[in-house]
Amino acid sequence: MSKKKALGFFQLVMINVIAVDSIRTLPFSAVYGFSLVFFYLIAALVFFIPTALVSAELGTGWPNRGGIYIWVREAFGKKVSFLVIWLNWIYNVFWFPTILALIAGTFTYFFNPELASNPLYMTIAVLVLFWGATLVNCLGMRASSILSTLGALIGTIFPMVLIGGMGILWIILGNKMEIILNWEDFIPKREQLGNLAFLTNVFFGLLGLEMAATHAREMRNPAKDYPKSVFTSVGIILGTIILASLAIAVVVPMGQLSLAIGIMQAFTIFFHAYGIPWAVPLIAGCIVLGGLSGVGAWIIGPTKGLLVASQDGSLPAFFAKTNKHQVPVRILMMQAIVVSLLAFVYVIFPTINKSFWLLSVITAQLAMLVYIALFASAIKLSYTKADVPRRFQIPGKKFGIWSVCSVGAVSCLIVFLLGFLPPEQILYKNILVYELILVGGMSLACLIPFWIYRGKFAK
Repeated sequence: MSKKKALGFFQLVMINVIAVDSIRTLPFSAVYGFSLVFFYLIAALVFFIPTALVSAELGTGWPNRGGIYIWVREAFGKKVSFLVIWLNWIYNVFWFPTILALIAGTFTYFFNPELASNPLYMTIAVLVLFWGATLVNCLGMRASSILSTLGALIGTIFPMVLIGGMGILWIILGNKMEIILNWEDFIPKREQLGNLAFLTNVFFGLLGLEMAATHAREMRNPAKDYPKSVFTSVGIILGTIILASLAIAVVVPMGQLSLAIGIMQAFTIFFHAYGIPWAVPLIAGCIVLGGLSGVGAWIIGPTKGLLVASQDGSLPAFFAKTNKHQVPVRILMMQAIVVSLLAFVYVIFPTINKSFWLLSVITAQLAMLVYIALFASAIKLSYTKADVPRRFQIPGKKFGIWSVCSVGAVSCLIVFLLGFLPPEQILYKNILVYELILVGGMSLACLIPFWIYRGKFAK
């Protein structure tokens, strides 16, 4: 590979940071106060780093389009790979109403922030935003990679760095804090165990390195440079997420924290305290831009996996249809219909927090199932496809890959189970209904692909 085409260390670090850093999950971690630092460090050791290492090995061994679908197919066959790529798609479908709620809630800071707690407004806004983005994608009017990168930098990285800096300034100036920063509060307390369910979204906030890992094959010396880029990326990502989450926890009282727009609550407090209230709509505009950039990139991304599955014979040929812009329009339409149905959860439940949490926890739990399959595939392929060359391999041979994948898979399973614990921060009167919604939603998501594959459509 020519040096001109090879990726440099800094470029891969930026790809990783942009792929992972997310504003949406910050309020979930802010709930833990200073203990969020402890939880993120643990998450990095048992999930974040293992995911990066496994994805790099598989990405450099099977750099084909389709990513995780190809990896799982090579390990366990079409049936399991179809289930995994379906879950990969469906958890993004559940994610859309949450990121769109963040956008819609942030947008209210231009005219009336109180609308952010209005269920009808939230539902209508999610429907309008998602159908608009879907139609734009059908026309092939996707933003270029440069615009997507700028949107991520301006709408995600910049707000996270800014709020982290404002939080540090707040502490230096000796202002009143809603949490205590000391060693005793760094270690989780017994009363925080009631909110362990939020760990699902702490882990979910660290997803994304598997997408960037395929770029490892483009590095000049992946065996040496990729691990360095991973640990550098992990440091930057954890630093920005932890500081931004702490900034929210420092100024927003836990009883008033909104899971949907917690970051805007914090910015509003900071800007008014620092005498620059006029900056509220400016930062709101940045976050809206970042959110729309993310939706624009992800609205077509997960459908590519289903398109590959359809072309592979796992989905009906009906869904393999693309328009003149090579866009899988039928999959996009199906996706928009499902998202529209999910959007009505905002008017079914009494508060935005309850609706937002239900969608978020189902999203994260389905994602954990996908990552368990990812770790299992890496172990299986280390035996059945040992002859396939990888430009990057996890150190330690069989012991190394078993250790990394076991830790990653077990952590995913534990977090998946924790998602069933109703968080004390959000009171649900009927726990049975809460559990039935979670179990029913995930069961349906898992059973549909089996029904599709059961010889009715598959070739």
